[in-house]
Amino acid sequence: MSEHLYTLFETALGTCGIAWGPRGITGLQLPGSNAATTRARLLRRCPGAEEGAPTPEIRQVIDRITALLRGEPADLSAVTLDLDRVPEFERRVYAIARGIPPGSTMTYGEIAKRLGDPLLARDVGQAMGHNPFPIVVPCHRVLAAGGKPGGFSAPGGVDTKMRMLRIEGAAAAAQASLFDL
Repeated sequence: MSEHLYTLFETALGTCGIAWGPRGITGLQLPGSNAATTRARLLRRCPGAEEGAPTPEIRQVIDRITALLRGEPADLSAVTLDLDRVPEFERRVYAIARGIPPGSTMTYGEIAKRLGDPLLARDVGQAMGHNPFPIVVPCHRVLAAGGKPGGFSAPGGVDTKMRMLRIEGAAAAAQASLFDL
């Protein structure tokens, strides 16, 4: 049996997937068009993981994610992530993004400034596009300049990003951005 496992679970957005190992969460997958698509995308991100029952700790993470996607308060800041395969720059970006509370947003440029170089905004956007832990590293809360949605690499693209922001109560930012589309 593999030391890396995964499971699929239902949310308000559809079937999500989560993979984990002895050092924490190794990947999360937002819903695809169906459960098979979600599974395939998760396994591309976490090759070698085998389907298994969630541990009590993973069950708590799943419960928090499903609550958050129902619009209920849920704290994911203490979720342990396995960052072994994540480059140092992306680790720094993800640490800042994890500090954005539900209902709030930040821009790529604001994160770049916190990293010490406002010219890194495009690099921040690329790091968000590579995010293996969506929701726990809330890349959907990171917007382009002027509150525009920017990109979103998850299935459903910007529509999914805006839906997640509305679910979390960031309706003002999401609505303003929708008028700019």
